[in-house]
Amino acid sequence: MWSNLRDAWKIPEIRKKLLFTLATVFIFRIGSAIPVPYMNQEAIQQLFNNSQGTMLDFLDMMAGGNISQFSVFATSIYPYITASIVIQLLTYAIPSLEELAKDEDGRKKIQIYTRYLGIALAFVTAIGYTFGLFGSALEATTLMQKMIVVLSIVGGTAFLIWLSDQITMYGISNGSSIIIFLGIIGKLPGDIRKMIYGVKIGYISILSVVLFTIFALFVVVIVVAINEGERRIPVQYAKRVVGRKLYGGQATHIPIKVSMSGVMPIIFANAIMSIPGLLSIFNPEGGFARFFTNWFTTQTVKGTVIYTILNIVLIIAFAFFYSSMQFNTVEYSKNLQQQGGFIPGIRPGKPTSVYLQRILDRVVIVGAIVLAFLATIPTFVSIFTKIPIAFGGTSLIIVVGVVIEIVKSIEQQMLIRHYKGFLN
Repeated sequence: MWSNLRDAWKIPEIRKKLLFTLATVFIFRIGSAIPVPYMNQEAIQQLFNNSQGTMLDFLDMMAGGNISQFSVFATSIYPYITASIVIQLLTYAIPSLEELAKDEDGRKKIQIYTRYLGIALAFVTAIGYTFGLFGSALEATTLMQKMIVVLSIVGGTAFLIWLSDQITMYGISNGSSIIIFLGIIGKLPGDIRKMIYGVKIGYISILSVVLFTIFALFVVVIVVAINEGERRIPVQYAKRVVGRKLYGGQATHIPIKVSMSGVMPIIFANAIMSIPGLLSIFNPEGGFARFFTNWFTTQTVKGTVIYTILNIVLIIAFAFFYSSMQFNTVEYSKNLQQQGGFIPGIRPGKPTSVYLQRILDRVVIVGAIVLAFLATIPTFVSIFTKIPIAFGGTSLIIVVGVVIEIVKSIEQQMLIRHYKGFLN
């Protein structure tokens, strides 16, 4: 593996991508340490220490710890993720957006719409944070100072949106996933310190730590397994004569990944589950905030059950939604027929698309259920072991999934240049 790493580093293009990605890590960590002006950091920390609810902890986990520090990246990139979900759903519902999505120029326009909506959502969230959830920590007195506070948060989100696009174009893997990955990793040292402190004072037992570690390793193994699993559908190409040459006749296969959508269903599900918490930030002591805390967080038994059920349903739904976007069975069947290919025992055309859709549904449901199961079990383990570490739930799956995506991205780029596979 180290030999292949050295080979990857020797390729100028890959080395530039790796250095660019590492530079974005450095930039992200700097931004996470820049506090929003006119906000009392001690009051914010006191608010977190005295809070008995889990809404703050949940939102802070989503932002990678940037809310507790109230840095310029307090809203992270989740407004953009939420905007992406909304625009993608509208693309299926509005014919004009569906037409735009069919060509390259149209897709660029949709990306622009998504950025504008993401910044608008960041603006609304920043207002809620400044004057609602953390209103007691606000030290700004003039209108200009209050505008600076809000615009600092919005500017941080806009910068992360731009940075994620730059990572996608010039770095390794998907930019949004990298940003979320960095946020989760950035909160990990603090969570580990809390766990060590809990062990020292006797709140957490050594047995609980061992049990949690075993479950974490189990999650890592299963995530790697489902990311590597695939169903191969055999394809045969008919022989045809063009001039004096004979083409076709070879046999190949269509790979359908068990986890075709990767960690995106979990990221999308987390974004949706955070919406009630974001709506309650305008009145954190109101009835809606208490209702959300009691019914949609893991603070109470009923909240844990409802949160778990909704999270499972959303993960499975987004797994099907994302897979349908990546693998259009109708278009694939048409392309296969035009190229003279067919699946043995299946007639070309509509029967092929129906067969592919049936196989796709069976494969996706298996991967989605496993993914939902893995996203649920660690949460209960964290509650049972009393380990206050956000890394134990869906965050662990996101981290493992993003690492696998990065490794595969490097491997693909090396294979393109006729190098030995990164994993071999």
